[in-house]
Amino acid sequence: MKRFATMILALAAVFSVLTACSNSASSDTKNDKSLIIGIDDKFAPMGFRDEDNKIVGFDIDLAKAAAKKMDVKVTFQPIDWKTKESELSSGRIDLIWNGYTITDERKNKVLFTKPYLRNAQVVVTRKDSKLTKLADLEGKVVGLQSLSSASDALDANPIKSKIKTITEFKDNVLALNDLKSGRLDAVVIDDVVINYYMTKEKDTFTILDESLAPEEYGVGVKKGNEELLTKLQKALDEMTEDGTAAEISNKWFGEDKVLK
Repeated sequence: MKRFATMILALAAVFSVLTACSNSASSDTKNDKSLIIGIDDKFAPMGFRDEDNKIVGFDIDLAKAAAKKMDVKVTFQPIDWKTKESELSSGRIDLIWNGYTITDERKNKVLFTKPYLRNAQVVVTRKDSKLTKLADLEGKVVGLQSLSSASDALDANPIKSKIKTITEFKDNVLALNDLKSGRLDAVVIDDVVINYYMTKEKDTFTILDESLAPEEYGVGVKKGNEELLTKLQKALDEMTEDGTAAEISNKWFGEDKVLK
């Protein structure tokens, strides 16, 4: 009996050590947590792939800087932009951060940081196009990225009912390619995006003077995760105050466009 009791005590001691090691490993894993950020990797200059297939962009640099201040690792996960809110609510990603426009409809689905960048939805045509104003879209074929704020902006404008055909694309690159080839008369797109493309292809596109809608970008956080939202907002505020955000903006836009 005495030997049996000794064996029980020995096994209990081993179990205690294993439990302590397990708790330590769990703690280490938690400390090394990686924030998974959902992006559209064809959304230059916010987030896209460069010539070496590396994910780069304004939002990419901003997210990396914020993660450093939060002392967490960051992983960028390209997603189908049409399913972004589903990806977030399911937990497959932790943040939506890639030119994500703040709208009332989206506020019902996600938590938002304060806006950090101002944008607008504009209409772009070919350089040789005779279109000069929104009214000229009547009877034309117009493209845009599906389930994007470009779609929302067009829905809110009376010109939509006069457009002949609205073609939706998986991303802006495909829409712009169809515009260049003549399959589209115009594309509704983010101002910051088309301005970036126009620096690369100066003689290809032109923007109508009238914009469809002003908007602001924010970072989307899963509903109920106020703790993450608070930590992220603190990091973003610090980056605005210490000049980190302005430095990143100047790198990508040639000026400080970050909202104060």
